[in-house]
Amino acid sequence: MHIVTTIAGSDSGGGAGIQADLKTFQELNVFGTSVITALTAQNTLGVSDVLPIDTIFIEKQFHALLEDFSISALKTGMLFSSEIIQAIANIMADLDIPLIIDPVMIAKGGESLLQQQAIEAMRYYLLPLATVITPNIPEAEVLTGKKVDDIASIQQAAQTLLQLGTRCVVIKGGHLTDENFATDYVFFKDGRAFSMQTTRIATKNTHGTGCTFSAALAAFIGRELPIDSAVVEAKKFIQLAITHDLSIGNGHGPTNHFAYRKYKDSCEVTIHELS
Repeated sequence: MHIVTTIAGSDSGGGAGIQADLKTFQELNVFGTSVITALTAQNTLGVSDVLPIDTIFIEKQFHALLEDFSISALKTGMLFSSEIIQAIANIMADLDIPLIIDPVMIAKGGESLLQQQAIEAMRYYLLPLATVITPNIPEAEVLTGKKVDDIASIQQAAQTLLQLGTRCVVIKGGHLTDENFATDYVFFKDGRAFSMQTTRIATKNTHGTGCTFSAALAAFIGRELPIDSAVVEAKKFIQLAITHDLSIGNGHGPTNHFAYRKYKDSCEVTIHELS
């Protein structure tokens, strides 16, 4: 049995964070474990409060898992503060486990989920340990300090992030202006690069898409798929989750974590090699 760990915040609304990650792990036949970094009071309308967990207790959660389980992949989501980031990085530095980083910064409703001083800590301490990082366009802009709005700037941002030490960067293109397609861009340290394109779905129910995509990626990597294959399958997972949404709540509703199991043979991802 493959065991995968999520290190992230709790979403009381169930659409993102720890809850989305564990649902995704279950759907992809890996055993999910967790280290909770913060509690949130939220629903589809937004986040009303955040309560960070004491850093020492976060470390205890992490050590408890490592003492008992053979973990095949880890992912991080909401880490909130520089202290939490450094604590996770200090433990990860001694591990040889694939690490997928979703650099969660802003909730769907616009609320900040990462303190400003934590951004530099993420760059300096955590990103060099990553196997894959999965920023969306705004997150890539914050991490690189550069405007990202076309393929040239996406490539430049990816190179900047690769230079920090990660093996692979997936820049998610959902914030780009293409009305017909949702295109993500994948770059490897060895120079390979490709794009993944799917039909854009007109829906407001996209809460937890970043969490769910990175959780699926962690699950597939934990099951020992090559990174490029894992990225494509994770793209299918989130595309189907958005396509067959659940229409829950009155705001930005969650995606459908059950959809991949039922519809995975119907999803096509168009791959283009990038020069």
